[in-house]
Amino acid sequence: MIKHSGAGRARIVVAPLAADGLRVAVTDEGAGFAPATTGSGLAGLRDRVEAVGGRLEISSSLGVGTTVVASFPTSVMEDATTA
Repeated sequence: MIKHSGAGRARIVVAPLAADGLRVAVTDEGAGFAPATTGSGLAGLRDRVEAVGGRLEISSSLGVGTTVVASFPTSVMEDATTA
């Protein structure tokens, strides 16, 4: 996010979900973008998150910044530790 946003830093929060999962949120205070301009990098990220049963939310406003939130079911983490 910092590379494209122009932000000097980003905030990352990892937290458990009440419904048996994990939430990872990355927020910056960079330039933001119009939602219609999402590039292939974000589309690829969405594809990878959804491939393991997760959900990706992207919110951004010009001049305000961007937040990307990925939510994963616990089963994804259990599968990763047994591989």
